Amino acid sequence: MLSQFPYLLYSDGHGNIFEDKSLYAAGRAGWDAFPVSPAEWIELPEGGNLYELPGRKNIGIDVNTGKMRLCEKGWAVAAFIPPAYTGLYLAAYESLADAPTLPLFCYTAAGWLNNKFYAPAVRIEQDIRQEFAGYDDAKIKAGAAHLLKAYPHNRLINHLMENCCMTYHCPAARNFSLGRWECPVPTSPACNANCIGCISFQPPEESIVSTQDRLTFKPTVEEIVEFAVPHLMQAPFPIISFGQGCEGEPLLMWETIRDAIIEIRKHTHQGSININTNGSKPDAVQALCEAGLNSIRVSTNSARKHIYTLYYRPNNYEFEDIVESLKVVRNYGGWTSINYFVFPGMTDSLEEYEALRRLIKETDLKMIQWRNFNIDPDWYLGQISVTETDEILGIKQLMELIHEEFPKVKFGYFNPPMERIKGNFELDFAH
Repeated sequence: MLSQFPYLLYSDGHGNIFEDKSLYAAGRAGWDAFPVSPAEWIELPEGGNLYELPGRKNIGIDVNTGKMRLCEKGWAVAAFIPPAYTGLYLAAYESLADAPTLPLFCYTAAGWLNNKFYAPAVRIEQDIRQEFAGYDDAKIKAGAAHLLKAYPHNRLINHLMENCCMTYHCPAARNFSLGRWECPVPTSPACNANCIGCISFQPPEESIVSTQDRLTFKPTVEEIVEFAVPHLMQAPFPIISFGQGCEGEPLLMWETIRDAIIEIRKHTHQGSININTNGSKPDAVQALCEAGLNSIRVSTNSARKHIYTLYYRPNNYEFEDIVESLKVVRNYGGWTSINYFVFPGMTDSLEEYEALRRLIKETDLKMIQWRNFNIDPDWYLGQISVTETDEILGIKQLMELIHEEFPKVKFGYFNPPMERIKGNFELDFAH
């Protein structure tokens, strides 16, 4: 635990980062800057990065007066927190009039003390499946080459290895190349939502760009089964997951997914079959459960309908449908998670807290994946027309309150394998 606040960081605009010892680093929730308790700062985890925020000036706490003021030097700096960690505060800054929109990454507060970088965050997941140190580029390259050779006519393998693994360095695709854990299975080139922060499709007129290209074809059942069965039979702690960042909404391809699940389960009952989805088609979810779906992860930026709708901009479905999809999977005895986009100042507001409590009770939710929200904070709040935020609890206190009231609801960052679902949730993936 730190004995004092870390110092504020700024960038000179040329890739060099400095500390300003006249200012302590502050954090942001909603539109407002706050002091961050020394107890909430941790060393920036391996795999984390620092970003320069052009057109923005960091807000810090004057070491002499204790008052908030701008750092006039250079540009603001934020931290990217790697998977398994959840940020507690955004970087505190003031944007200039001509500040460009930031790319689709998370922007956590950052500081410097005793020759180390710090960020306000908690480790929410002990699973090491996307740990930076666990990736050996030579082995990944060899594994990708092996899969491409083993499945020379499989378009999905080509997409996963050439695009996801080798071009975009998708952690799930890299793990698949290494023959372990969760294997991604994208299926849908189309979507029935128009998410503001979509990472695979952005209209040409938008000022931000998607971080990866979307799948351009519809895989066949045979293409899916061909590699999914060996993965489930041979990988340690195996999962196959429909619904990936490089595609649209998998429920639009539910018939293909249903037929693939049926065929897969003819060959093996090992491992877990999961879908990452917006949960927009409860009837399709029911059909998948009947075929053998084991778990679902429904993504949402909020447990409140109006906040959800402003971000997702759904076509032909409503927030109530995602709630119903969670209920359907629980009715079949499956595992349910929400992929909960954490935005300090919104996620930890009193109104959101009450809505989350209702969602957990109504759906008998099994898990919350506390995911860092990859989006420009100012741009997001502007897009959903939030000009001021309500009284907040703080992300850490929110987590503590939810855990206290719902001790059986698991916290994490990743989809659990069957071994964890069936009881040993604290399973160590290191071996």
